[in-house]
Amino acid sequence: MTPRRREHIPSRLFAEPEHPADIFTAEVDGASRGNPGPASYAVIIRRPDGSVVYQLGKYLGRATNNVAEYFALITALDYCASTNILRLRVRSDSELLVRQMQGRYKVKSASLKPLHERALRQSKSLAYFAIEHIPRELNSEADALANTALDRTGEGTPGARVLSSTGHASTPRPSPSTENSSSAGSALAASGRTIRAQYKNGAFHPTEPLNIDENEEVEIVVIRKTRP
Repeated sequence: MTPRRREHIPSRLFAEPEHPADIFTAEVDGASRGNPGPASYAVIIRRPDGSVVYQLGKYLGRATNNVAEYFALITALDYCASTNILRLRVRSDSELLVRQMQGRYKVKSASLKPLHERALRQSKSLAYFAIEHIPRELNSEADALANTALDRTGEGTPGARVLSSTGHASTPRPSPSTENSSSAGSALAASGRTIRAQYKNGAFHPTEPLNIDENEEVEIVVIRKTRP
């Protein structure tokens, strides 16, 4: 009986596909004291060589830790969209955030659904996106940045300062409660500037000067101020 000849099958046929080489990495974290309570979030984005291209620690207002985690992720995705970064790997110590973005956990919280939908939509616009869960000790830099931003607010004191990659400090916008329908509006405004305006005769009248060019297109998110 003639033995059967075994065909040589290249091992690379069964190897996992190689990841692109030019991937940026975002380390994100959220913090909340009280859960819900005074909250902040932090983002550190690194170039493929590991050097930091952007970092931000920002006071959010009263929110849960999970909402703060989503704000961090959305801010990272917003930065990628504004700077034409097409490949991103996100690292987070929030198992809930990671598993929900991976589709392994359902999003049951009404306050998280609009944030999750926005983050998912943004992530799908990238050429490459991955998100992974890491232990908290491996996310220490983002954790420290978020807590520093929260410490500088006096846990919610008006006139809080924002830590940014530019080294400058600025006064953050007042943040509405994120436990209701304003979560979607808050997410849309996460990376922009918030101003106050009065609505009269069918038009918005800003209460402060706008530093924008003539005919420049902007996005407006309306959040009604709660009357006393």
